[in-house]
Amino acid sequence: MRIDIVTIFPEMFEPVIGGSIVGRARNQNAVEINLIDFRDHSNNKHNTVDDTPYGGGGGMVLKPEPIFLAVESLLQEGKRPRIILTCPQGEVYSQNKALELAQEDHLIVISGHYEGYDERIREHLITDEISIGDYVLTGGELPAMVIVDSIVRLLPGVLGNETSAELDSFREPLLEYPHYTRPADFRGWKVPDILMSGHHANIESWRRKESLRRTLLRRPDLLAQHELSPQDQKLLAEVKREEGAE
Repeated sequence: MRIDIVTIFPEMFEPVIGGSIVGRARNQNAVEINLIDFRDHSNNKHNTVDDTPYGGGGGMVLKPEPIFLAVESLLQEGKRPRIILTCPQGEVYSQNKALELAQEDHLIVISGHYEGYDERIREHLITDEISIGDYVLTGGELPAMVIVDSIVRLLPGVLGNETSAELDSFREPLLEYPHYTRPADFRGWKVPDILMSGHHANIESWRRKESLRRTLLRRPDLLAQHELSPQDQKLLAEVKREEGAE
């Protein structure tokens, strides 16, 4: 996969794309990540990329020319990549969206700043608008990092253990079950006996039940998005009885 990040603060990305799992993926050539400063595509000697909005009002608006030129310099003839705009007005990001984008060969992510974007960027350039939540950030760089990280970890071979991504929370709309490791007894807090029983079928059933419990207690809204199997319905009924939530 190739990911091009269009930004005026490329230095913000270096620690993220150079370290941890994303850095390892780049070293393994599982992903190519390029940083493009769209100031380099400004059409004036001061490298200005923003201007005051028509009609008045506060703040500055990103001009269309530098962003269009930066993106167009990345396009390959006959190919149309997904062009993502990080934007608070966009679709709220989810694991399903990450899975969808991880199937692409080429992504361009535009991370903006200031008051907003010239509307013509939305209308005539981008294919996706993505928000990472209903709160205010100083710019689109952090959302771009979140999007890139969530996609790269899904690429084949990146995590090493192929089951890791498959078992993530939000791979399906249920939260992940609790995890434990050694020591079995830490300050009197003990690992559940079933996890040390060696009975794999019982362990899987326990994990599924605890996943349903955690989702019910923390994110009940997710259960409404998921059609439960008869076995899951039975386990959820047990959880509700145990939690007094019937």
